Amino acid sequence: MFKKIIVVISVLILLLLAWAAIQPSTYRVQRSIAIKAPPEKIVPLISDFHNWALWSPWEALDPAMKRTFSGAPKDLGAVYAWEGNKNVGSGRMEVISLTPVKVGIKLDFFVPVKSTSDTEFVLEPQGDTTTVRWTMSGETDFMAKMMNVFISMDSMIGPAFDSGLAKMKAAAEK
Repeated sequence: MFKKIIVVISVLILLLLAWAAIQPSTYRVQRSIAIKAPPEKIVPLISDFHNWALWSPWEALDPAMKRTFSGAPKDLGAVYAWEGNKNVGSGRMEVISLTPVKVGIKLDFFVPVKSTSDTEFVLEPQGDTTTVRWTMSGETDFMAKMMNVFISMDSMIGPAFDSGLAKMKAAAEK
């Protein structure tokens, strides 16, 4: 009987590992919102990391978080690094591309899991409203694939994007 239990557990573990192995090698999370403001009012909220406290969904998770600003003071070349509690971990962001309607950010996480992601904010003006599309994408290593068996990146990060975009809307529409 004990031998059968070990065989069943082994088969289940192998199935789990196989299921994880066939998960996608990349991920993409995207959310958008319509904001009654022109792009020139919204872009500074994104490209100046000093303004992220107004809308970022992660800023309030650790009031004691250590923040470091370096590189350019804002816009292209601006760098924001943080070290915080288990809710925010540690990492670094850098504005790597900037146009009047698009901000590209390289996002490096160090803790709890080391990874690099590309983040992009695309602004599409339509009359007095601008649609802001926030996208994060990156490579998925085996540990992330294992996590993806149980919970997707979209369900982990998407709600934070929704919250952040709602706060961005409130800040831009003031």
